[in-house]
Amino acid sequence: MDVAGAETVVQRLLASWESRDLEALVNCLSDDVEWYDPAMPDPPARGHAEVRAFAEAVIRAFPDFRYEALRPICFAADGSRCAIKWRISASHLAPLEPPGYAPTGRRAVFEGVDLLEFEGERVRRIVTAFDPLPAAEQLLGMRLRPTPGTWRGFVLLRMQWVAAWLARRRR
Repeated sequence: MDVAGAETVVQRLLASWESRDLEALVNCLSDDVEWYDPAMPDPPARGHAEVRAFAEAVIRAFPDFRYEALRPICFAADGSRCAIKWRISASHLAPLEPPGYAPTGRRAVFEGVDLLEFEGERVRRIVTAFDPLPAAEQLLGMRLRPTPGTWRGFVLLRMQWVAAWLARRRR
């Protein structure tokens, strides 16, 4: 596929997310698609059914979910791959199933990159890369990274020591 064809597929994919048209979304993907995303309970999602189930779970838990592609979208010269920098904004208003996270009612805004590989006129592979920690901190309303010198930092450090001690004992 050339760059123009790849750009058409990407535009259809983005439009399907925006309109919540999951049938159109999976029609942009090859039958044996693989999607690696750190937000998935057990990556990768393989095939239309697993991708659709993940998309449904995201839309159900985050009904105002918005995926904004940040320009430019970078395409390989031969049209075989592209990189999309994005910004997601979403409010956690319903349980995220799986794994069963309770809704927090909080909003998160974070950025990442999707790497897409094309096969014919469809996407064969998606690799999503982002740091889930800032998103989790926003949704939980608390800092998860320990701040050195604080009581909370001390407790988290001691918990890590205990976990490390247990890990060494299991060997």
